[in-house]
Formats: sequence, C-alpha cells, structure tokens
Amino acid sequence: MNTLIAVAIAPCGTGEEMSAYVGEVVRIIRESGLPNRTNSMFTEIEGEWDDVMAVVKKATMVLADKGIRTEVVLKADIRPGYTDMMHGKLERLEQKIKAEKEEEEK
Repeated sequence: MNTLIAVAIAPCGTGEEMSAYVGEVVRIIRESGLPNRTNSMFTEIEGEWDDVMAVVKKATMVLADKGIRTEVVLKADIRPGYTDMMHGKLERLEQKIKAEKEEEEK
C-alpha cells in the first residue's frame, strides 16, 4: 500500500553541528531509489510501506551502528488508492489557495 512519510533522523549527544551525520542519513534515503524530498526539517519518502520502512531502518542504523544515540521522528500518511501523494497533495493545496484568492478578488 502506498505510503508517504515525513522522517527526521538525527544524532543525539554529538555536539551542536549535525549536518555531517544528517548528510549520511539523507544519502541513504536518496540512494534508495524511492521518491524523496528533503527540506530543512524533514525528508519525505514515498513508496510501498515495507520499502519505505526498510529505508527508514537503514537510514537510522547508519548512525546507531556507530554507537550514536539516534532520534527518529516519523509521520506517515497511508491513503489507499492514491499514488504520488508527495506531489499531488501540494498541487491540490495550491489549486485550493488559488481558487480562494480568485473568489476573494471577485
């Protein structure tokens, strides 16, 4: 079943700057071949549940296997019958905002 997740995987107790560690996590996600998008707070991944969760596990273990305490924040949207939610949700939102703005301008 198609699943869209937003995940943040970060080390704990490694100091103030985490970009090198987060970079390792994002690299694993990008190399997975699943559709993904990274912003300043989360990385979104879309695909079948088992595939997405396998990527989350692999990305988490890249830090945990080094003995680093690792924090994972995950939000999942499982919506049967839908695909490409990563883009479709935003497109529908933008259409709604545009329609409301046009209605206000009348």
